[in-house]
Amino acid sequence: MNLDKLINENEKAREPVSFPISDKELCDRYEQVFTSAVNDVLREDGLLYQTLPTNIIPLKEHMKVAGIAFTVKGSKNLTLANEMEFRAQMLESVSPESVVVWDTSCDNESAQWGEIMTMASKRRGCRGAVVDGGVRDTDKVLAQDFPVFCKYRSSNGMLGRFRMIGYQMPVMIGNVRIFPGDIIFGDIDGVICIPREKAYDVLLRAEEIQRNEKDIKQMILEGMTPTEVVGKGGYF
Repeated sequence: MNLDKLINENEKAREPVSFPISDKELCDRYEQVFTSAVNDVLREDGLLYQTLPTNIIPLKEHMKVAGIAFTVKGSKNLTLANEMEFRAQMLESVSPESVVVWDTSCDNESAQWGEIMTMASKRRGCRGAVVDGGVRDTDKVLAQDFPVFCKYRSSNGMLGRFRMIGYQMPVMIGNVRIFPGDIIFGDIDGVICIPREKAYDVLLRAEEIQRNEKDIKQMILEGMTPTEVVGKGGYF
């Protein structure tokens, strides 16, 4: 079996891409738009499946985060040896402006995120976490004003139930492939992944849509009918 072409194409698709603005400005500006606009832009480009599963929601409805994907992969596992050392290594690798993204292999029991991980990653300049699994110490996480998106809450710690496999590797949550360096954006309507090579252009178009929607809202406030709004280029 010759897999060279598949491997090359897979790596080629995620070559490092620099933006004409800083990572911080890019992420800050994403947080000023909304996921629906970004989703619509991705759809215009033929990318229909960039939304993470709908059961991954914010701990609090007002939470919003955009950042550079720092990926973590794990699964159910009873092995205990060297687990804490590996977690520490992962947390020390978290970079500024990142969002930690946990692919848990569809775990439904353990909490992969909690108070101490929040403290450690926040000190590294991390902007938030997206967990396809659970969170514990919820009140203490909320007190740190750190956006977290997850499937459930549980007092179950990982040790003896779940184990990290690796980090900063391609992961898959639902139908969405996420590569280190992609842009992760979450708000009250869920979480979306923007491929890094498209992230700047998608942002510009989403900002344009947001400006256009102000005009559409004004048309409605002025009493135009939906048909008149559509006739002037609006939409619903």
